Amino acid sequence: MNNNKLVLKYCPNFYKIVNMDFQEGDNISNKLVDIYEDFIFKADLSNEDNINLIKEIDHVLNSYIEDNSFRNKVQRDLLTVKVKRNGKDILTSIVEAIVGMFNKYIEETTRKIYIARWI
Repeated sequence: MNNNKLVLKYCPNFYKIVNMDFQEGDNISNKLVDIYEDFIFKADLSNEDNINLIKEIDHVLNSYIEDNSFRNKVQRDLLTVKVKRNGKDILTSIVEAIVGMFNKYIEETTRKIYIARWI
C-alpha cells in the first residue's frame, strides 16, 4: 500500500485520467488508461528511469485529455506502433512509444493564432 501512495506522488493527474469519461466506443482511450494504470503500479520505483517515465506518461495522458488535436493524432498513430521483442518489457515499450509520439507532436506542432480583425 505504501508503494501505491508513492506512485500517486509522482502522478498528480492520476484521478483526472482514471475518472475521465470518454465517448462510448472509444476503445483506444480506454486501453490507454488501462496501460497507464498497469504501468505506474507495476513499475520498479527504485529505478530512476522508471520514475521519470511514470512522470512523463502522467503528463502525456493529461495532455491527451486536454488537447483534441493531440488526441486525434494518437488515435491515428497508435494503431501503427510496432513493438520489438528485444528482451524489454512490452508494457514499457508501449509507454515509451506513446511518450515518443507526444515529444514528436510537440516538436512539429505550432498553434494557429487567430487575430481578430477590427472593423
